[in-house]
Amino acid sequence: MSRIKSILICLMLASCGQQLPEIAPDVVTEKTLHDTDDPAIWVNRENPEESIVFGTDKDTDGAIYAFDLDGKVIEAKTMRNFKRPNNVDVEYDVKLSDSTVTDIMIFTEREREQIRVFSVPDMKPLDNGGFKVFQDTRENEMSLPMGVSIYKSPQSGKTYAIVGRKNGPKEGYLHQIELVPSEKGFTPKLVREFGLFSGKKEIEAIAVDDELGFVYCSDEGDGIRKYYAEPDMGNKEIAIFGAEHFKDDIEGIAISTYPDGKGQIIVSNQQQGTFNFFNREDNSFEYALNLGTTETDGCEVTTASLGDKFPNGLFVSMNDNGEKNFFYHDLSRLKKPVEAEK
Repeated sequence: MSRIKSILICLMLASCGQQLPEIAPDVVTEKTLHDTDDPAIWVNRENPEESIVFGTDKDTDGAIYAFDLDGKVIEAKTMRNFKRPNNVDVEYDVKLSDSTVTDIMIFTEREREQIRVFSVPDMKPLDNGGFKVFQDTRENEMSLPMGVSIYKSPQSGKTYAIVGRKNGPKEGYLHQIELVPSEKGFTPKLVREFGLFSGKKEIEAIAVDDELGFVYCSDEGDGIRKYYAEPDMGNKEIAIFGAEHFKDDIEGIAISTYPDGKGQIIVSNQQQGTFNFFNREDNSFEYALNLGTTETDGCEVTTASLGDKFPNGLFVSMNDNGEKNFFYHDLSRLKKPVEAEK
Protein backbone atom coordinates (compact mmCIF):
# COMPACT_ATOMS: atom_id res chain seq x y z
CA MET A 1 0.00 0.00 0.00
CA SER A 2 1.37 3.42 -0.94
CA ARG A 3 2.16 5.98 1.75
CA ILE A 4 -0.40 8.42 0.25
CA LYS A 5 -3.12 5.77 0.32
CA SER A 6 -2.27 4.93 3.95
CA ILE A 7 -2.57 8.58 4.95
CA LEU A 8 -5.92 8.91 3.17
CA ILE A 9 -7.27 5.87 5.01
CA CYS A 10 -6.07 7.30 8.33
CA LEU A 11 -7.81 10.61 7.59
CA MET A 12 -11.02 8.82 6.63
CA LEU A 13 -10.96 6.84 9.86
CA ALA A 14 -10.31 9.99 11.88
CA SER A 15 -13.19 11.82 10.20
CA CYS A 16 -15.66 9.16 11.27
CA GLY A 17 -14.31 8.71 14.79
CA GLN A 18 -17.61 9.60 16.38
CA GLN A 19 -19.15 6.59 14.61
CA LEU A 20 -16.94 4.17 16.48
CA PRO A 21 -19.02 2.02 18.83
CA GLU A 22 -19.00 3.44 22.33
CA ILE A 23 -17.43 1.40 25.09
CA ALA A 24 -19.40 2.59 28.08
CA PRO A 25 -17.52 3.14 31.35
CA ASP A 26 -17.62 0.62 34.15
CA VAL A 27 -17.75 3.46 36.68
CA VAL A 28 -18.49 7.19 36.48
CA THR A 29 -17.15 9.17 39.42
CA GLU A 30 -19.08 11.62 41.51
CA LYS A 31 -18.84 15.19 40.27
CA THR A 32 -16.29 17.78 41.32
CA LEU A 33 -17.28 21.39 41.96
CA HIS A 34 -15.69 23.12 38.98
CA ASP A 35 -13.67 21.69 36.08
CA THR A 36 -12.00 18.27 35.95
CA ASP A 37 -8.73 18.02 34.06
CA ASP A 38 -6.20 15.27 34.82
CA PRO A 39 -6.19 12.00 36.81
CA ALA A 40 -3.52 9.87 38.48
CA ILE A 41 -3.82 6.38 39.95
CA TRP A 42 -2.20 5.37 43.22
CA VAL A 43 -2.06 1.60 43.55
CA ASN A 44 -2.31 0.36 47.13
CA ARG A 45 0.08 -2.57 46.88
CA GLU A 46 -0.97 -4.01 50.24
CA ASN A 47 -4.69 -3.85 49.47
CA PRO A 48 -5.28 -3.11 45.76
CA GLU A 49 -9.04 -2.67 46.21
CA GLU A 50 -8.28 0.38 48.36
CA SER A 51 -6.32 2.09 45.59
CA ILE A 52 -7.07 5.77 44.98
CA VAL A 53 -7.78 7.76 41.83
CA PHE A 54 -6.72 11.40 42.20
CA GLY A 55 -8.21 14.02 39.89
CA THR A 56 -7.65 17.74 39.55
CA ASP A 57 -10.51 20.22 39.83
CA LYS A 58 -9.12 23.13 37.85
CA ASP A 59 -10.33 26.40 39.33
CA THR A 60 -9.07 29.41 41.28
CA ASP A 61 -10.64 27.68 44.29
CA GLY A 62 -9.61 24.26 43.06
CA ALA A 63 -8.87 20.89 44.59
CA ILE A 64 -7.23 17.51 44.22
CA TYR A 65 -10.07 15.03 44.57
CA ALA A 66 -9.55 11.50 45.81
CA PHE A 67 -11.94 8.81 44.55
CA ASP A 68 -12.29 5.18 45.51
CA LEU A 69 -12.72 2.43 42.91
CA ASP A 70 -16.49 2.89 43.03
CA GLY A 71 -16.03 6.52 41.96
CA LYS A 72 -17.03 7.91 45.35
CA VAL A 73 -15.20 10.92 46.76
CA ILE A 74 -12.87 10.12 49.65
CA GLU A 75 -13.24 13.36 51.55
CA ALA A 76 -10.48 12.53 54.05
CA LYS A 77 -7.94 12.30 51.20
CA THR A 78 -9.29 15.19 49.11
CA MET A 79 -7.27 18.42 49.32
CA ARG A 80 -8.84 21.81 48.66
CA ASN A 81 -8.05 25.53 48.37
CA PHE A 82 -5.46 25.38 45.60
CA LYS A 83 -5.11 28.03 42.91
CA ARG A 84 -5.97 26.24 39.66
CA PRO A 85 -4.37 22.81 40.07
CA ASN A 86 -3.79 21.44 36.59
CA ASN A 87 -2.03 18.09 36.12
CA VAL A 88 -1.17 15.39 38.65
CA ASP A 89 1.10 12.33 38.84
CA VAL A 90 2.26 9.76 41.41
CA GLU A 91 5.47 7.81 42.04
CA TYR A 92 6.39 4.97 44.37
CA ASP A 93 9.21 4.36 46.86
CA VAL A 94 10.83 7.77 46.57
CA LYS A 95 13.81 8.26 48.85
CA LEU A 96 13.47 10.85 51.63
CA SER A 97 16.54 9.74 53.60
CA ASP A 98 18.87 6.77 53.88
CA SER A 99 16.22 4.92 55.86
CA THR A 100 12.93 6.42 54.65
CA VAL A 101 11.01 6.05 51.41
CA THR A 102 7.49 7.17 50.56
CA ASP A 103 5.03 7.26 47.69
CA ILE A 104 4.43 10.79 46.43
CA MET A 105 1.92 12.83 44.47
CA ILE A 106 2.93 15.92 42.53
CA PHE A 107 0.75 18.50 40.81
CA THR A 108 1.00 21.94 39.25
CA GLU A 109 -0.66 24.94 40.88
CA ARG A 110 -0.88 27.29 37.95
CA GLU A 111 -1.96 30.59 39.50
CA ARG A 112 0.75 30.37 42.17
CA GLU A 113 3.33 29.46 39.50
CA GLN A 114 4.53 26.41 41.40
CA ILE A 115 4.47 22.66 41.78
CA ARG A 116 3.34 20.87 44.94
CA VAL A 117 4.57 17.56 46.40
CA PHE A 118 2.68 15.45 48.96
CA SER A 119 3.18 12.02 50.45
CA VAL A 120 0.61 9.34 49.66
CA PRO A 121 -1.63 8.09 51.17
CA ASP A 122 -1.23 10.30 54.28
CA MET A 123 -1.33 13.50 52.16
CA LYS A 124 1.38 15.41 54.00
CA PRO A 125 3.23 18.27 52.23
CA LEU A 126 6.88 17.63 51.37
CA ASP A 127 7.63 20.93 49.61
CA ASN A 128 7.57 23.67 52.29
CA GLY A 129 4.59 25.27 50.60
CA GLY A 130 5.56 24.75 46.97
CA PHE A 131 8.40 25.09 44.44
CA LYS A 132 8.28 28.09 42.11
CA VAL A 133 8.89 27.31 38.43
CA PHE A 134 9.50 29.23 35.19
CA GLN A 135 10.44 32.41 37.04
CA ASP A 136 12.85 33.58 34.33
CA THR A 137 10.08 35.28 32.36
CA ARG A 138 6.92 37.17 33.32
CA GLU A 139 5.29 37.50 29.90
CA ASN A 140 2.99 35.62 27.52
CA GLU A 141 1.91 33.06 30.18
CA MET A 142 5.36 31.45 30.13
CA SER A 143 5.51 31.35 33.94
CA LEU A 144 2.28 29.36 34.35
CA PRO A 145 2.86 25.61 34.89
CA MET A 146 0.36 23.13 33.45
CA GLY A 147 1.56 19.61 32.67
CA VAL A 148 3.69 17.53 35.02
CA SER A 149 5.00 13.99 35.20
CA ILE A 150 7.47 12.19 37.46
CA TYR A 151 10.57 10.29 36.40
CA LYS A 152 12.39 8.02 38.84
CA SER A 153 15.65 6.96 37.28
CA PRO A 154 16.38 3.21 37.33
CA GLN A 155 20.08 4.09 36.92
CA SER A 156 20.62 6.69 39.66
CA GLY A 157 17.51 6.34 41.80
CA LYS A 158 17.00 10.11 41.55
CA THR A 159 13.46 11.47 41.23
CA TYR A 160 12.54 14.30 38.87
CA ALA A 161 9.50 16.42 38.07
CA ILE A 162 9.18 17.19 34.37
CA VAL A 163 7.02 20.30 34.01
CA GLY A 164 5.40 22.07 31.07
CA ARG A 165 3.70 25.47 30.87
CA LYS A 166 0.87 27.44 29.31
CA ASN A 167 3.18 29.02 26.75
CA GLY A 168 6.88 28.82 26.07
CA PRO A 169 9.85 29.25 23.79
CA LYS A 170 10.49 27.21 20.65
CA GLU A 171 13.27 25.39 22.54
CA GLY A 172 13.39 24.59 26.25
CA TYR A 173 9.61 24.42 26.76
CA LEU A 174 9.99 21.75 29.47
CA HIS A 175 11.95 21.94 32.71
CA GLN A 176 13.34 18.89 34.49
CA ILE A 177 13.63 19.44 38.24
CA GLU A 178 15.37 17.01 40.58
CA LEU A 179 13.57 16.46 43.88
CA VAL A 180 16.53 16.44 46.26
CA PRO A 181 15.78 14.83 49.66
CA SER A 182 16.06 17.20 52.61
CA GLU A 183 15.09 17.32 56.28
CA LYS A 184 11.62 18.70 55.52
CA GLY A 185 10.93 16.65 52.40
CA PHE A 186 12.49 17.87 49.16
CA THR A 187 14.27 20.85 47.70
CA PRO A 188 14.14 21.54 43.94
CA LYS A 189 17.15 21.57 41.62
CA LEU A 190 16.69 22.54 37.97
CA VAL A 191 18.82 20.14 35.92
CA ARG A 192 17.84 20.99 32.35
CA GLU A 193 15.55 22.86 29.98
CA PHE A 194 14.56 20.87 26.90
CA GLY A 195 11.79 20.15 24.43
CA LEU A 196 10.78 21.76 21.14
CA PHE A 197 7.50 23.62 20.65
CA SER A 198 5.68 24.27 17.38
CA GLY A 199 4.14 27.51 18.67
CA LYS A 200 0.73 26.44 17.35
CA LYS A 201 -1.20 25.85 20.60
CA GLU A 202 0.44 24.59 23.80
CA ILE A 203 2.06 21.57 25.43
CA GLU A 204 0.15 20.28 28.44
CA ALA A 205 0.12 16.49 28.62
CA ILE A 206 3.39 14.84 29.70
CA ALA A 207 4.02 11.18 30.47
CA VAL A 208 7.23 9.33 31.36
CA ASP A 209 8.08 5.70 30.69
CA ASP A 210 10.41 5.02 33.65
CA GLU A 211 11.41 1.54 32.52
CA LEU A 212 12.37 2.46 28.95
CA GLY A 213 13.55 5.96 29.86
CA PHE A 214 11.42 8.13 27.56
CA VAL A 215 9.44 11.35 27.97
CA TYR A 216 6.36 11.90 25.80
CA CYS A 217 4.54 15.23 25.49
CA SER A 218 1.61 16.41 23.38
CA ASP A 219 2.41 19.41 21.21
CA GLU A 220 -1.30 19.91 20.72
CA GLY A 221 -1.24 21.21 17.16
CA ASP A 222 1.77 19.31 15.86
CA GLY A 223 2.33 15.79 17.22
CA ILE A 224 3.55 13.64 20.09
CA ARG A 225 7.15 14.49 20.93
CA LYS A 226 9.60 11.96 22.42
CA TYR A 227 12.82 12.57 24.39
CA TYR A 228 15.20 10.72 26.67
CA ALA A 229 14.28 11.02 30.35
CA GLU A 230 17.86 10.77 31.63
CA PRO A 231 19.34 14.29 31.67
CA ASP A 232 22.78 13.08 30.60
CA MET A 233 21.34 11.42 27.47
CA GLY A 234 20.96 14.84 25.89
CA ASN A 235 18.10 17.03 24.69
CA LYS A 236 17.81 15.86 21.08
CA GLU A 237 14.30 14.96 20.04
CA ILE A 238 14.03 11.25 19.31
CA ALA A 239 10.79 11.43 17.33
CA ILE A 240 7.58 13.33 16.68
CA PHE A 241 4.69 11.14 15.60
CA GLY A 242 0.95 10.59 15.37
CA ALA A 243 -0.32 13.92 14.00
CA GLU A 244 -2.17 12.37 11.05
CA HIS A 245 -4.36 10.34 13.43
CA PHE A 246 -5.82 13.35 15.28
CA LYS A 247 -8.64 15.69 14.35
CA ASP A 248 -7.41 18.46 16.63
CA ASP A 249 -5.90 19.02 20.08
CA ILE A 250 -3.59 16.13 20.86
CA GLU A 251 -4.12 15.87 24.61
CA GLY A 252 -3.73 13.49 27.58
CA ILE A 253 -1.15 10.68 27.49
CA ALA A 254 -1.14 7.40 29.41
CA ILE A 255 1.38 4.56 29.11
CA SER A 256 0.38 0.95 29.71
CA THR A 257 3.43 -1.14 30.62
CA TYR A 258 3.95 -4.89 30.35
CA PRO A 259 7.12 -7.06 30.51
CA ASP A 260 9.77 -6.89 27.78
CA GLY A 261 8.79 -3.38 26.69
CA LYS A 262 5.29 -4.34 25.61
CA GLY A 263 2.39 -1.94 26.07
CA GLN A 264 0.81 1.11 24.52
CA ILE A 265 0.92 4.90 24.42
CA ILE A 266 -2.72 6.01 24.79
CA VAL A 267 -3.49 9.58 23.72
CA SER A 268 -6.71 11.60 23.81
CA ASN A 269 -7.95 12.80 20.42
CA GLN A 270 -9.83 15.60 22.14
CA GLN A 271 -11.99 17.10 19.41
CA GLN A 272 -12.80 13.70 17.95
CA GLY A 273 -13.96 12.31 21.29
CA THR A 274 -11.78 9.22 20.96
CA PHE A 275 -8.44 7.76 22.10
CA ASN A 276 -5.58 6.70 19.84
CA PHE A 277 -3.46 3.69 20.77
CA PHE A 278 0.20 3.53 19.71
CA ASN A 279 2.66 0.67 20.10
CA ARG A 280 4.97 1.26 23.07
CA GLU A 281 7.98 -0.32 21.34
CA ASP A 282 8.00 1.51 17.99
CA ASN A 283 5.24 4.14 18.48
CA SER A 284 3.31 2.93 15.43
CA PHE A 285 -0.44 3.58 15.34
CA GLU A 286 -2.59 0.58 16.27
CA TYR A 287 -6.26 1.63 16.60
CA ALA A 288 -8.75 4.15 18.02
CA LEU A 289 -11.57 3.68 20.54
CA ASN A 290 -14.59 5.69 21.62
CA LEU A 291 -14.86 5.48 25.42
CA GLY A 292 -17.81 7.81 25.72
CA THR A 293 -15.92 10.85 26.99
CA THR A 294 -15.92 14.26 25.34
CA GLU A 295 -13.29 17.01 25.43
CA THR A 296 -10.86 14.77 27.33
CA ASP A 297 -7.82 16.59 28.68
CA GLY A 298 -6.14 14.01 30.91
CA CYS A 299 -6.02 10.22 31.24
CA GLU A 300 -4.05 7.61 33.19
CA VAL A 301 -3.63 3.84 33.22
CA THR A 302 -2.29 1.07 35.42
CA THR A 303 -1.79 -2.52 34.33
CA ALA A 304 -1.78 -3.70 37.96
CA SER A 305 -4.67 -5.84 39.14
CA LEU A 306 -6.91 -3.85 41.49
CA GLY A 307 -8.71 -6.83 42.98
CA ASP A 308 -12.18 -7.97 41.99
CA LYS A 309 -13.30 -4.53 40.77
CA PHE A 310 -10.61 -4.07 38.12
CA PRO A 311 -8.67 -7.35 37.93
CA ASN A 312 -7.06 -6.53 34.58
CA GLY A 313 -5.92 -2.99 35.32
CA LEU A 314 -7.65 0.39 35.10
CA PHE A 315 -7.91 3.22 32.58
CA VAL A 316 -9.18 6.59 33.88
CA SER A 317 -10.15 9.52 31.67
CA MET A 318 -11.47 12.99 32.29
CA ASN A 319 -14.94 13.66 30.92
CA ASP A 320 -16.27 16.96 29.54
CA ASN A 321 -15.82 19.82 32.00
CA GLY A 322 -19.55 20.38 31.98
CA GLU A 323 -19.98 16.92 33.48
CA LYS A 324 -17.15 17.45 36.01
CA ASN A 325 -16.30 13.77 36.38
CA PHE A 326 -13.98 10.92 35.37
CA PHE A 327 -14.69 7.60 33.62
CA TYR A 328 -13.22 4.25 34.70
CA HIS A 329 -12.73 1.38 32.24
CA ASP A 330 -11.39 -2.08 33.01
CA LEU A 331 -8.25 -2.27 30.90
CA SER A 332 -9.21 -5.62 29.34
CA ARG A 333 -12.06 -3.86 27.48
CA LEU A 334 -9.76 -1.49 25.59
CA LYS A 335 -8.83 -3.91 22.83
CA LYS A 336 -8.62 -3.52 19.11
CA PRO A 337 -12.21 -3.29 17.84
CA VAL A 338 -12.14 -6.51 15.79
CA GLU A 339 -10.94 -8.37 18.89
CA ALA A 340 -13.57 -6.77 21.12
CA GLU A 341 -16.34 -8.04 18.85
CA LYS A 342 -15.33 -11.68 19.12
